[in-house]
Amino acid sequence: MISLPSGTRIWLVAGVTDMRKSFNGLGEQVQHVLNDNPFSGHLFIFRGRRGDTVKILWADADGLCLFTKRGGRPVYLACGT
Repeated sequence: MISLPSGTRIWLVAGVTDMRKSFNGLGEQVQHVLNDNPFSGHLFIFRGRRGDTVKILWADADGLCLFTKRGGRPVYLACGT
């Protein structure tokens, strides 16, 4: 399990993301769509069109990390009010 530093935000990116994107493409999306810095230390979670792939972009002291979960059942991210 990875423990996150205090103050770390977790961003659930709305909509679907082209899962062919890697570090540069997802980092660019963080900068231009979310107006945030991909090296901020926050977690940015992206969902694929079919819902069976999720990517998490995160920066630590050593650089960018990209975690991918692929296959299985579709993942539905919903926010309640």
